[in-house]
Amino acid sequence: MFKKSSLFLVSLLLIFLVAACTSGGSSTTVDNSNSSDGNTGTDSSESADSSNLIIGTTSAPTLFNPFYSTDTSSMAIEEFIFSTMITVDRDFNPEGDLAKDWEVSDDGKSWTFHLHEGVKWHDGEDLTADDVVFTYNIPINKEYDGPRAYTYKDIESVTKIDDYTVKFRLNQPSAAFLPIAMQAGILPEHILGDVPISELGEHEFNTKSPIGSGPYAFDKWADGEYIKLEAFDDYHHGRPKIDTLTYKIVPDSNALMAQLQAGDINYTGVASEHVELANELSEDGIIKLQSGENNAWEYIIWNLRDPLFQDLKVRQALSHGLDKEAIIEAVVYGQGTVAHAPGSPANWAYNPDTIKYEYNPERAKELLSEAGWVEGSNGILEKDGENFSFTIKTSQGESREKIAEVAQQQYAALGIEVDIEVMEWSAFVEDTGPPNWNFDAQVSGMSIGSDPDPTYFWHSSEIEAGLNYSAYSNPKVDELLDKQITILDQDERYELIKEADAIVAEELPVTFLYYPFGHLAHAPNLNGPVINAANSYYKLHEWYFE
Repeated sequence: MFKKSSLFLVSLLLIFLVAACTSGGSSTTVDNSNSSDGNTGTDSSESADSSNLIIGTTSAPTLFNPFYSTDTSSMAIEEFIFSTMITVDRDFNPEGDLAKDWEVSDDGKSWTFHLHEGVKWHDGEDLTADDVVFTYNIPINKEYDGPRAYTYKDIESVTKIDDYTVKFRLNQPSAAFLPIAMQAGILPEHILGDVPISELGEHEFNTKSPIGSGPYAFDKWADGEYIKLEAFDDYHHGRPKIDTLTYKIVPDSNALMAQLQAGDINYTGVASEHVELANELSEDGIIKLQSGENNAWEYIIWNLRDPLFQDLKVRQALSHGLDKEAIIEAVVYGQGTVAHAPGSPANWAYNPDTIKYEYNPERAKELLSEAGWVEGSNGILEKDGENFSFTIKTSQGESREKIAEVAQQQYAALGIEVDIEVMEWSAFVEDTGPPNWNFDAQVSGMSIGSDPDPTYFWHSSEIEAGLNYSAYSNPKVDELLDKQITILDQDERYELIKEADAIVAEELPVTFLYYPFGHLAHAPNLNGPVINAANSYYKLHEWYFE
């Protein structure tokens, strides 16, 4: 009656986003990782030594609850604190974490998971099936208002069979159930069980005292400086070999490289503009440098809630008006490839055969004229008495600020007036994300999670509180995305994703810029890190310093 979950091996894909100093989380996220808090986080207790892994980043986290966080830094730290039902190895194969094994029914709608016994929470309490049932009833509750509702929409019920067995019943087969839904951090019922779900997103647990069962326990959050975690002695896969983990926030990528060179941090992603320096440091034996493809893309999001961007000809003109090759050279020093569509060449679901809006400023001017925009007396295009003027928002950080500046210059040549607003990271996330959506356009990036399901980005159900930042809506795309997620055969599913991506690429709710390369640097005596598109922190508890 039952068949093992190995049928899902081919559908696994997990982002490794080194620009954000890596996030091995399972969810799809908006990556605004070039932010800065302006603090070095230098503290005598945070010095680099063989008992302290210091991860350097320019992105401050916001909260630690896997059902409410949306940024890569928060998700990375959640991975250290919380255990999940399953994880994936570096080849995208599912491995049990809390679950020692599982079965799926022939119709793909019933999943049974058997938990390891003796798993402890960081406060010493036992983790049981009750915690799993409690956790998964959060996102399917009608009062849940977080950004993850879509991920769990197919879960009909979660039932405790016994203390260490849980059964999930789905309303339809789901290709993303195992690789995405089962990688949610499990939360403690004995701490949060009495908290109304409508209040859970703002609960102090998320920032003051997160309790998990993962390899590292929360110790301290020095806002804007660092988050410090301690090895959990009773971790169910074995106590971590490194005693403490410090997630250190530094002002910018220049400071990141300086601290890496000085040995003040010993693990970080390397921005493209610093790859040459990183190569020199590697040749001198100061660091080890690893490079590889990222399963991500950079883009400019057009807020289709604004009438200015609702005309397709305008969006086509905005895409034709950008020299993407010049952006790649100016911003990431050639460390990327031009993007014309969603996905990534590192992703099995990538469609290379979409329409391509190549750099063509003359065509851009023609399209703007066809859309009714004419040159005014001041040289700025105008229509119905209004100037073609908008603001690009982005987070602090050299790469995305440069993208905004290049776009500003190139659009000026078309008669378009662009202002730039650079915001501190956490303020940017709050301002431009749900429920505020306070932007005309923004420079950002997307990373793909354990499964290449595009629904998060383009489905109309994601407009109100999800990751569809552009508010893009197309019934045909919705139909294709609804269908593909129920298909377990990868080839059949690919054709549906391919068709949906082709429509998105043609209709341009965003202007795709480039697919970045990833670069990881770490101390030469640190054993364990491997750059890959699957799991950034695979078997973190086994990492060690020589």
